[in-house]
Amino acid sequence: MAQTSVTATVKKTVDEVVRIVADKELKKSANEKKRRKALRTTIGAIFDYGEMTQRALGPHAKELSPAEKKEFAGLFETLLETTYANKIESYNNEKVIYLSESVEDDYAEVKTKIVTTKKDEYSLNYRLMNKGGEWMVYDVIVEGVSLVSNYRSQFNKIINNQGVKELMKKLRNKNEGIKGV
Repeated sequence: MAQTSVTATVKKTVDEVVRIVADKELKKSANEKKRRKALRTTIGAIFDYGEMTQRALGPHAKELSPAEKKEFAGLFETLLETTYANKIESYNNEKVIYLSESVEDDYAEVKTKIVTTKKDEYSLNYRLMNKGGEWMVYDVIVEGVSLVSNYRSQFNKIINNQGVKELMKKLRNKNEGIKGV
């Protein structure tokens, strides 16, 4: 698989996300559900939520039954989708600059820089793994902070203090709260 395919995969998805959030018709509040569905479909095609869930739970994943794992994965996917969608819906003609990519065996990282209209810059890097010939995102690094590691430390704290059932309850409540946004 050619190295350029990793950046091309990320770029194709990012371009589609930008097209969706910049679409004047979809920006209308009456079209929020339609816009969110389009974002979910686009992001879901490249984000490996199962892998993200495993990495975010870390060793606690072994403590869950298959049914709990499935429910947790769904809750975590909703949280990630909604959080990501809320952030990118504030898009305002920022520029995405593709800096570099590195590929080692079945893992890759695509480094990008976002430049705002006020010329502020921040890094946004995508970590991907090759799954059956397709590059899938398993982590997003914003300004040097791993999304998955950040959730893993939060999840660990809750699980260690209150148990996995409490974490799932908190995720359910959080998802209900942010769905109304």
